Amino acid sequence: MSRSVYVASPEGLTGKSAVALGLLDALTREAGSVGVFRPLTTAGSLDADEDVDLVVDLLVNQPGINQSYADALGVTYEAARHDPDEALHVIVERFGRLSERFDVVVVIGSDYTDVSTGTELSLNAKIAANLGSPVVLVVHGRERTPEQIHSAADGAIHELRANHARVVAVVANRVEADAVATIKAELASGTRSGSSEQGEPAGLVIAAIADNPILSAPTFRALVEAGQGELTLGNESWMDREAIGIIVAAMSLPNVLDRLRPDVAVIAPSDRTDLIPGLMLAHQSGTFPALAGILLTGGYPLPESIRRLSAGVEQDLPIALTDLGTFTTAERLMRVRGPLTKSSTKKIETARRLFAEQVDQPALLAAIDLPASEVRTPLMFEYQLMERARADRQHIVLPESTDDRILEATAILLRRGVARLTLLGDETKVRARASALGLDLDEADVVSPTDPALVERFAAAYAEARAHRGVTLEKAREVVTDISYFATLMVHLGLADGMVSGAVNTTAHTIRPALEFVKTRPGVATVSSVFLMCLADRVLVYGDCAVIPEPTTEQLADIALSSADTARQFGIEPRVAMLSYSTGSSGAGAEVEKVRAATALVAERAPDLALEGPIQYDAAVDLDVARTKLPGSDVAGRATVFVFPDLNTGNNTYKAVQRSAHAVAIGPVLQGLRKPVNDLSRGALVEDIVNTVAITAVQAQAVSAAGASA
Repeated sequence: MSRSVYVASPEGLTGKSAVALGLLDALTREAGSVGVFRPLTTAGSLDADEDVDLVVDLLVNQPGINQSYADALGVTYEAARHDPDEALHVIVERFGRLSERFDVVVVIGSDYTDVSTGTELSLNAKIAANLGSPVVLVVHGRERTPEQIHSAADGAIHELRANHARVVAVVANRVEADAVATIKAELASGTRSGSSEQGEPAGLVIAAIADNPILSAPTFRALVEAGQGELTLGNESWMDREAIGIIVAAMSLPNVLDRLRPDVAVIAPSDRTDLIPGLMLAHQSGTFPALAGILLTGGYPLPESIRRLSAGVEQDLPIALTDLGTFTTAERLMRVRGPLTKSSTKKIETARRLFAEQVDQPALLAAIDLPASEVRTPLMFEYQLMERARADRQHIVLPESTDDRILEATAILLRRGVARLTLLGDETKVRARASALGLDLDEADVVSPTDPALVERFAAAYAEARAHRGVTLEKAREVVTDISYFATLMVHLGLADGMVSGAVNTTAHTIRPALEFVKTRPGVATVSSVFLMCLADRVLVYGDCAVIPEPTTEQLADIALSSADTARQFGIEPRVAMLSYSTGSSGAGAEVEKVRAATALVAERAPDLALEGPIQYDAAVDLDVARTKLPGSDVAGRATVFVFPDLNTGNNTYKAVQRSAHAVAIGPVLQGLRKPVNDLSRGALVEDIVNTVAITAVQAQAVSAAGASA
C-alpha cells in the first residue's frame, strides 16, 4: 500500500475537516499524487447524490485531487454496527484498491455524528492500525484550559496506542489566540505525549491552531432558512456569504450603526422601516462595514417606497422576511453553525492559511515519513510560491484599484495571507465598490494618489532624481499623481516593498517610472524579463520574452545572470542554456558568435554557474539528443534556464510551449531592478494577478535579505 496518514479525533466538532484540508494542501505540494479516503461515513449509500458526506465532498474537490467521490468512501455506520469484522475487511480492501493509484492517501476519521459510543475512537484506532496509517490526532480547545486540552489529548493517545495505532502528531484546534504558545508548551510537556511507545518517535509534532470565527460561520442563507424566512430584496447569490455574528437592531439608527461589524447579519423588526434605508446606505458607503444581510421579523411586507429606493441605488444586500418574532428568530439563529464545504471559498482559504502559519509542516511530513517528490507540478509550484510569500509577508502596492480584477485578487491575497497590500484610489469609492462586489478588503490600506503630503514628498524626490533632465518641482507635482509614478515612488522611498500594475496600463507605462529612478541593481545594467513555465512535471525559466527586442552581447549576458538569480529565488537550480540555431562549434554566423561571446562573458562573471552555449533547444531539454550533440555536458538535456537570442524567438517559443504543452506561463517577471516592479497583461485573469503579486513578494524578500546581509 502507498503511504497514508489518518486524521482522527476523540470527539465531535473538533474542526478536523479544516486540519485535514490543511494537511491535504501540504501533501499536494510535496507528493506526486494524493488520494482521499473516509473509512466510516454517515452517507446513506455510496451514491454521491444521496446524503453527501460533506467532508469527503470538500476534499475530493480540491485542486490537484483526481478521484471520484464514491472512490473515497469505505462503509456506513450501519454496516459497521451490523458486522464490525466484515466492515473492517471492506474498509481495508477499498483502501488497498485506492492506494494503488496514489503516492499518499489522507484518511479521515469518523465525526461522532451517528449514535456515538465509547468505542468509536477505538474503532478509528483499529482502522488506522490495519491501514498502516500514522495518526494525526485533533482535539478541540474551545472553552478549555491548557490542562484540559492536554488531558483530552493524553486520554486519546492512550486509547489509540492501546489499539496499536501509531500517533505522530497532536493538533489542538480552535484554541484562544492568546493561548497558542501556552497550549503547545503544555502538550509538549506531557508524559505520554512525549514518550516513545511501539516504535513511535520520542517527540510528537505538536501544534495549536487559533480559533477563527469564519470557519464555523453559517451563510446568510442558512440563517434565513433557520428563521423560516424568504429573500424579499437584494442579490440571491449574496445569500451564500458567511455571516460573522448577529446583531439585533432594536434601537435608533445611530446606535445601530455604532454596533455594526464586518459581515454581520442584522435582525430587525419589519415595521422599523426607518432602519432599512440607513442599513442599506451604511453597507454601500465604504465608511461602515459591509453586512452579510438583513433578516426582518414580524412578517410586515416591505413598503413599495423602500423597494423603489433599493432599485434606484442598485443595492445587492440581501434582505429576507420572516413571520417569526425577533426573540424567536434570534434564538434560532444563534444555534446555527456553518460546515466547511466545497463551495466555502473564504473558509477554505482561511483554513489553509491557518494550517500553513501555525503547523510545522516539514516536521509533520517527516513524521509521517513522506520524502519530498522530485516532481514539481504547476499546482505544487503555485502552492510553494504562496507559502514562500506567506513566510515573510512583504508590502505590495497595487495602483489600479478601478479594475474589479485587482479588487478580487486583493481579497484572495488577503485571505491567503500572501502579502500586506495597499491600493491606490479614493478610499470611499474603493471600499464601496469592494462592498458591491461582496469582497472583504478590511485588511488592505487605501491611499489617495492626490494626498497632499505624499504628493509633496514624492515630487521633491522625483525632481531631485530627474533634475538632470530639467524636471522642476512644479512639473514633478503633475507627474507624481499618475498612479504608476506614485506607486513606484512608494517602492523607491521604502513605503512599499514592490509594485504590480499593468491590468489597465500598458507595459511601457508600468515600467517607465522604474527605469527613470529605481534603476538597476549593482552589477546589472539591463532590465529584462522571464516567464516561469510550469510544465506537467517541472518549472523552467525563459528569458527574455517581453522587454529587449535585439539584445547585445552584454545584454544577453545580463539576461542570463539575472535569469539564474530569478531561478534561485523560486527554488529552481539554475542550469543555463544560451540558445542558438547551432550547438557547440557545429555552426557559425553573426548570431551564433554573439551567443558564443555572451556565454564567455557569463562564464567570466559567474564561473561557478552551470552554463552551456551556444546550444539548440532540443539539446538543452532532451537527454538523448544531448548525448549525441554534447556528450558529457552538465547542462545539456537538463537545462532549467533558457536564454533566447532575441525577443522574437523568446516570445514565440514561450507561447508555443504554453499552448502545445498546456504549460502554465507565469509572467512576465521583471528582473534586474533594485526593487521589484512587475507588469501584468491587460488580459490577466484574477489568478494571474494573485501569482504575480506572490512573485513580487518573493522578489522583495530577496531584496530585503540582500540588504540585511550587506
